[in-house]
Amino acid sequence: MIQSNNVELEAAAFRKLLVHLQQHPEVQNIELMVLADFCRNCLAKWYAAAAAEREIDINYEQAREIVYGMPYSEWKDKHQREATPEQLAAYDAKQKLKAQP
Repeated sequence: MIQSNNVELEAAAFRKLLVHLQQHPEVQNIELMVLADFCRNCLAKWYAAAAAEREIDINYEQAREIVYGMPYSEWKDKHQREATPEQLAAYDAKQKLKAQP
């Protein structure tokens, strides 16, 4: 595959992922972390890091707005729920597994 086509397809898939996550705010970040080992904030960190590598002026908060489709504080007020004890336990168990050699 030609590299430019590859980049174009990856970008289209990433945009689709962002739209999907923006359309499903009921899926909490902690659930994503437990199930997939990444969340919206991780995507924003990766986006900001990619921008920095290319000397593009996009900081973490700007990247979060791109990922969330709105300022993070607004998304948090509208959609973020307090993590349940079960979610926290699952997250802690996942982190312990990752820490094992």
